[in-house]
Amino acid sequence: MHVRSLPEAAPSVTADALVVPVFSDGALDGAAAEIDATLGGVLAGVLRDAEITGKAGEMSLVHAAEQPFHKVLLLGLGDRGKFLPSALNKYAGAAVRHLGKRNAKTIAIALPKEAAVDVARCASFVAEGAYAATIDTTTYRTEPDKPVVTETVLVLAGGLDADAVAAGVARGSVVGEAVNFARLMALTPGNDMTPTHLANRAKELAADAGLAYTMLDEDAMAAKGMGALLGVSRGSDEPATLSVMTYTGDPSSHEVLALVGKGLTFDSGGISIKPAENMHEMKYDMSGGAGVIATLWAIGKLKPKCNVIGVIPSSENLPGPRAMKPGDVLRAMNGKTIEVLNTDAEGRLILADAISYAKELGATRIIDCATLTGACVVALGHAASGAMSNDEHFVTRFLDVVGDVAERYWRLPLYEDYSTQIKSEIADLKNTGGRAGGAETAAAFLKAFAGDTPWIHLDIAGTAYLDGESAHQAKGPTGTPVRAFVAFVEDLAKRGGPPAATNGAAKVAAGA
Repeated sequence: MHVRSLPEAAPSVTADALVVPVFSDGALDGAAAEIDATLGGVLAGVLRDAEITGKAGEMSLVHAAEQPFHKVLLLGLGDRGKFLPSALNKYAGAAVRHLGKRNAKTIAIALPKEAAVDVARCASFVAEGAYAATIDTTTYRTEPDKPVVTETVLVLAGGLDADAVAAGVARGSVVGEAVNFARLMALTPGNDMTPTHLANRAKELAADAGLAYTMLDEDAMAAKGMGALLGVSRGSDEPATLSVMTYTGDPSSHEVLALVGKGLTFDSGGISIKPAENMHEMKYDMSGGAGVIATLWAIGKLKPKCNVIGVIPSSENLPGPRAMKPGDVLRAMNGKTIEVLNTDAEGRLILADAISYAKELGATRIIDCATLTGACVVALGHAASGAMSNDEHFVTRFLDVVGDVAERYWRLPLYEDYSTQIKSEIADLKNTGGRAGGAETAAAFLKAFAGDTPWIHLDIAGTAYLDGESAHQAKGPTGTPVRAFVAFVEDLAKRGGPPAATNGAAKVAAGA
């Protein structure tokens, strides 16, 4: 599918279907008013008869065979006073899924007048949503059910700044493709998405985006002392990999943001094996790694002025004959020793070595993302990802930037109590602090490897994949946190990095 912008107004566009917005106040303005006049009041009749009320996601299809657009989809955007640009992600996604499954190959989408608040950003969300709408979970079916057949989506500038619309569509198309790259990687089953396959995908996308790429194999990891990552990998015949994608957008700067993503291509729990029910979903345990790979590709295409590295540790966690056992002690790359109390708390182990390696590579700031804990799902459900940090300025800036990116993040505390919970009697750390505060103790474990480097941990266990289909997107992987990462990198390029936290600010961030 291809998304492009058009400068013309809605009534003159040629397409299989035209999408126009309406808010819950029922007022027809902008493109909706123009089309209503063209059709002799048909859209006003839809609202008058209460077929829809303008509530977000409501839609009504009107046929207009005599017009250059053959159908009109009136689609609700909800409360006009609460409009946010990110709402256009769902608006466009719902339109493309609905019409694309009904043989509309060319779809024109009109922007609401409210898009004038930030034209480029709004157009970007339309493009992102259109791309995300095309993916279904039926990737291995020989005959997929009702695929989206749309080939072209036209974003209409109407009376808005046509150059800004074009710039937004170009940016959103890159982000939308990146989101889909991450989702398709996560959808791939473990027999086809081994650590080697994930590393090869990172290599392919790095080459396509003009990025440098290196990979550590298990011999190189052993030479670096990565005993935590290798400990997780011991139970599998598939070798572990650690991929590094490097984007150098500002050679004059020593600032380097590292994005670190958990790449567990399948997690059985190891010796502490998981229940059989829903274990198949553990192919999604590499969603963080997929998100980092896709983000680096997008950054390479968008070319912001900053330096970013993506670090993706990958392995399987299986109960093979050489698998680590509860009670084993591992030594991580930074020399810290770890008592393994639960082999199913493996994600933090591979991230520990990856964070240490990111620091060795010169990272001045680190954000990791991982489907790390069920405890975060209990705390936040599937509505938001948890965010924890050792640096007040860094996490505040991040949460401010990603406040409206079509992904949600919620700050969780990182009190010193949680670090106390993971102290081991026989080693420096233990890999679980028990059930209480499970998301926070996992973050406290990772904090021990971030050290003084400003760092944020994102627990995406509840948001990386969803069980239910929505109007705008298929069930399964969501592509979280690609949108947030791209937005934050772009903000760093525009405004520079946040100042280093003072000791006092750092304590506030840690909850001390």
